[in-house]
Amino acid sequence: MGYSSKRAYRRALRAALDDRFLGETLARFASNFRKVHDQAFAGQDYPSLTRAVGRVKAGALESLEALYHQFVARAEEAGAHVHLAHTAEEANHIIAEIARDAGVRKIVKSKSMTTEEIFLNRHLENAGHQVTETDLGEWIIQLKQERPSHMTIPAIHLSRHQVADLFAQVEGTPLDPDDVTGLVEVARRRLRQAFLEADMGITGANLAIAETGTLVLLANEGNIRLVTTLPPVHVALVGLEKLIPNVDAARTILEVLPRNVGGQRISSYVTWITGANQCAAGPDGRKAFHIVFLDNGRSKIAHHPVLSQALRCVRCGACANVCPVYTAVGGHRHGHIYVGAIGLVLTWLYHGSAEAQYLVDNCTNCLACRTICSAGIDLPALIAEVRGRVRREVSSPDSVESVPSLARVIKDRRLFHRVLRIASRAQGPFVQEGMLVRHLPHFFRATDRVRGLPAIVRHPFRERWLRIRPQAAGRSRLRVALFAGCLVDFVYPHLGETLVKLLSRAGVSVLFPEDQGCCGLPVAMMSEPVLAAEVARQNVTAFEQAGADHVVTACASCASHLKTYPALLCGHPDEAAAREFANRVWDISSFLYHVLNWRPSRSPDSTARVAYHAPCHLCRGLAETRAPKALLQQAGHDVVDLDNEQVCCGFGGSYSWAFPEVSRAILDRKLDPVAASGATHLATDCPGCILQLRRGARLRGDPVETHHVIELLEEPGPTVAGTNHLAGRSDPT
Repeated sequence: MGYSSKRAYRRALRAALDDRFLGETLARFASNFRKVHDQAFAGQDYPSLTRAVGRVKAGALESLEALYHQFVARAEEAGAHVHLAHTAEEANHIIAEIARDAGVRKIVKSKSMTTEEIFLNRHLENAGHQVTETDLGEWIIQLKQERPSHMTIPAIHLSRHQVADLFAQVEGTPLDPDDVTGLVEVARRRLRQAFLEADMGITGANLAIAETGTLVLLANEGNIRLVTTLPPVHVALVGLEKLIPNVDAARTILEVLPRNVGGQRISSYVTWITGANQCAAGPDGRKAFHIVFLDNGRSKIAHHPVLSQALRCVRCGACANVCPVYTAVGGHRHGHIYVGAIGLVLTWLYHGSAEAQYLVDNCTNCLACRTICSAGIDLPALIAEVRGRVRREVSSPDSVESVPSLARVIKDRRLFHRVLRIASRAQGPFVQEGMLVRHLPHFFRATDRVRGLPAIVRHPFRERWLRIRPQAAGRSRLRVALFAGCLVDFVYPHLGETLVKLLSRAGVSVLFPEDQGCCGLPVAMMSEPVLAAEVARQNVTAFEQAGADHVVTACASCASHLKTYPALLCGHPDEAAAREFANRVWDISSFLYHVLNWRPSRSPDSTARVAYHAPCHLCRGLAETRAPKALLQQAGHDVVDLDNEQVCCGFGGSYSWAFPEVSRAILDRKLDPVAASGATHLATDCPGCILQLRRGARLRGDPVETHHVIELLEEPGPTVAGTNHLAGRSDPT
């Protein structure tokens, strides 16, 4: 597939965004998936289930070689022939040789992402074999000569009209796209003939049980049973990572996998195959059964401390279903063979940096994939790791050579703050509409209206602190150290002032350690772990000297990242201090609700109809879903419920700058329900989300004011009619 440049990739993204059917289909599918998933796991401890699957898979990877040899012994005892292919080319060669030796002309296949990974169909067709995909979706995209756009729903990107046109070409007569039964009958008739004429059947496998030499295959169509039983030769291509120790391990995975794929307690067809079964047409009255295990880089990373997680994947496809980028542009633009979040990682692993270099940046770091993964894989961490490896391995005109230098600037607090102060003075001619840098010189100018940079205030919060810091703080019952974060400090300092007022009124002593700097999340996302650890160490030291009971911030993203400091400093002399620091970190909404039990001191002067957007790093990074809305309700506001409350707004730090068209599409999906709700105010807990939502609403002309939650708790209440300073007017200082 490879793209010649990032510009070419962005052109492809724009083409996908222009496909109205694709966008509507994926948006509807994502919404339905969330509901079906919640229903399927109702009353169950989903995190515990996924951790159990993760333990099974992690344990299997630790003993992968032993499990392989155990499986080979048991399978060959039962009459199977087992092969090991170290590369994709070797796997193709082995399967082609099996077909040649058996005199195979016609082959039927069931759906298998592993065969897609090695481009098996193309290899077999070049060798003169006729290959027919028998899964309905796979057959459709085979006719269209495309690759799957989803791991479990390969033709989700096609409309029934497109399918009718394809089938009409097969039948040689026009077909009614509204006659779904008739279209299915066309497929059934054609595929039945292929089953009857096939000399070989090829499948993948979901699980390979070492204890018994058994393959387990899950499907919701009966074709897989026909592929494995009718032809005299059966070949199963199985990734080494599918090996598990025993049936109990299989049961653990089956508790989660069917539910995460389609909301079923169990798939319609669960096939267990041990050895060569009876087959009248086969040699010696038994089926010729070959199992080809594929390595293709798997054993190399099986013991890697971070990357090995990728091999826990059970191919449920859920990470794509909740990914805001995938649901905006589809699998053909958000993956190579494997799609979604895991696809960004596996593309690099199986097909190299050249294929992955533009894909791996197309992630908002919303963490949705991590919370939905059947095996509890930390997909955002994997993507960051791969992003760094790709950057080091690939040099192209589009590569960001300045990333390490930028990371070093952020690490140096004094230099970073000096750069921001210089920028605040230099930006003057380019500031419009208060908070956005617009009409930049040509080199910086955006190609999409959603792009923009925040205007940096002349006097950041750290300078204002000297004027606003509370007096006689020693008499307070709690000592809180304020972590500002870059956006509060240099773009929205009034949020810091509001936070100080709220805490002071609650009788809390507020401190501001002046040696604090950036939280380090941007450096971590640049895949600069050494520099990220240095930033963490500096902040830990700054707050350790403050001696506060708690560390509070108005930025949910900062709070979430601050809590990762123990991992960043693992093995470092400051690890214990980092753990103690992380345990004291709170986002402001959680702190007000859970620690201070905040209540308004009097009835608000005015209330608002408020929609709430849950920042990704709050609802998933910190697992806080209750406090913000509860605070708004306690303040007297009418809080409306939105189905997409926890869906990413598309900001993602620098993501909205790197992929403005996709960011805008994600943002529109976020704002559409807000506009339909009749809300006059939109609240959130992240300054980055405020920037994204505020400018998006302005561009759309939506009559909604965007605030941080704490602004709507400020007394007196916000002005509902018209616009006040909370709506984002420019800082006069």
